Amino acid sequence: MPVKTRTITIKESAGTFSYLFKKFSPAKEAFDFSGIAALRKLLSNERARLIHVIKQNKPDSIYTLAKQLGRDFKSVREDVKLLERFGFLDLIAEKKGKRERLKPELVIDKLNIIVDI
Repeated sequence: MPVKTRTITIKESAGTFSYLFKKFSPAKEAFDFSGIAALRKLLSNERARLIHVIKQNKPDSIYTLAKQLGRDFKSVREDVKLLERFGFLDLIAEKKGKRERLKPELVIDKLNIIVDI
């Protein structure tokens, strides 16, 4: 099974760093970061813990994930949506009775951070 990798490239330009986040390959959609604060926010310790719990426990919903983390559902949902936006995970819709729930699943195995100076 091939390793799915995300890459964040950090480039120094005129005394500041700019970021380019690429999905699986440069031909795919890319996201620009406007500063180091955005990168720190994306790669926070809470999000790292969230990713770890998804990888280890494979929760069947965002609600279950929030319970496993001991965190507020709304905060966990916001973190999950951000990680989905940047291609770290997918939300899989599953029906249970009359309700639909979203199951978070990791879609990457590796994150590369490249610093060009």
